[in-house]
Parts: sequence; structure tokens; C-alpha cells
Amino acid sequence: MARKVIWAYEATEDLDSIAEYIARDSSYYAAAFTHEILDVSRSLSEFSERGRMVPELGNSEIRELLTRDYRLIYSIEQPTIVILALVHGARDLKALWEKENRG
Repeated sequence: MARKVIWAYEATEDLDSIAEYIARDSSYYAAAFTHEILDVSRSLSEFSERGRMVPELGNSEIRELLTRDYRLIYSIEQPTIVILALVHGARDLKALWEKENRG
């Protein structure tokens, strides 16, 4: 059964910030990155269980997919998938999560 995929405001801000940063060097690569991330997020409507549980958060309903150097973090909330964040893999996710009160 297909689920609806929605983006939390914070996750949308994450994607916009990353795209703006990439666009400083190349608007083409910023657009390509954005399309890739959106394609990956849309694929969750059919295959939401494929991501791994986020180790730092310890909640089986919060999962992630790794895309390039980024972690697309989402929550499985029947019957929707909520994209919670897009975070560079080198960042300290637990500290970021607490600082921004995303939990």
C-alpha cells in the first residue's frame, strides 16, 4: 500500500540550505541534488521499511536512507511518511537533534 510522503518544515529548510550552498558553485549540481533527494523521498511511499533505524535516536519508527554524503531521516507514521531532516553524514546528529529540539 502506497503511503503519503510529507516533508516537515525543518526538513524543507535543510534541503533549501544545502541546495543554496551547492548553488554557490553550481546551480546545475544544486538542482540535480535536489531532484535526487526528492526522488529518494518519493520512493518511500512504496518502500518505507527499507531504511535503517537511526542509531543515535534508538526509535524503530525513525529511519534513514543514505544518499551521497547525506542522511535523509524520516518517521513512519501510519499512513504517512514524514521527512524529518536532511543532515550531512559528518554532523553530530544527536547534538543537532537536541539543539534544534527536533525530537
